[in-house]
Amino acid sequence: MILIDPPGVPAHGRMWSHLVSDSSLEELHTFARALGVPERGFERDHYDVPDRLYAAAVAAGAVPVSSRELVVRLTEAGLRRRKRAR
Repeated sequence: MILIDPPGVPAHGRMWSHLVSDSSLEELHTFARALGVPERGFERDHYDVPDRLYAAAVAAGAVPVSSRELVVRLTEAGLRRRKRAR
């Protein structure tokens, strides 16, 4: 299932959402490509999605969840990839 949290992260003059899959990274990449999210938006386990694409992502089938629920579902699926300490 594809999940998206509400736009809540400010960067580069706009707000951003996180797009994830709780099934597989392949499912996530396929959905993001269909939505038109650039590959450079992918980071470890999610895509950063600008607020202008939020409604389109939901219309295409992404399920809106809270940021907390998104992390819980990603972790439970075993797909969470944390940044490594430097």
